[in-house]
Amino acid sequence: QVQLVESGGGLVQAGGSLRLSCAASGLTFSAYAMGWFRQAPGKEREFVAFISWSGATTSYADSVKGRFTIARDNAKNTVYLYLQMTSLKPEDTAVYYCAADSTSLAVRAGTNDYWGQGTQVTVSS
Repeated sequence: QVQLVESGGGLVQAGGSLRLSCAASGLTFSAYAMGWFRQAPGKEREFVAFISWSGATTSYADSVKGRFTIARDNAKNTVYLYLQMTSLKPEDTAVYYCAADSTSLAVRAGTNDYWGQGTQVTVSS
């Protein structure tokens, strides 16, 4: 059974930090590109960050560059994806989703095959 399960969301004050995690299992996710997306109320889901299967390549949306860091741990059967978020702003408030696909292009485009259920991040001013 394929599962992507996010955790780590919550309520934080502006300027604070959170670390999101995503546990991916059921496929050889160590060979999959992965990423984070977010969706704020009344808005479309948007790309946040991307990481290649090896972790060698990362990319970020301009809105989070320099504040967020994506990382992954392929060491075990369950692959863990992380998003370290610092200097959080109220506009970062959204449901954050973990994404995975066998192709990098699909993750970058948000057309990937696999999604988590999301975790809520709320940043208060």
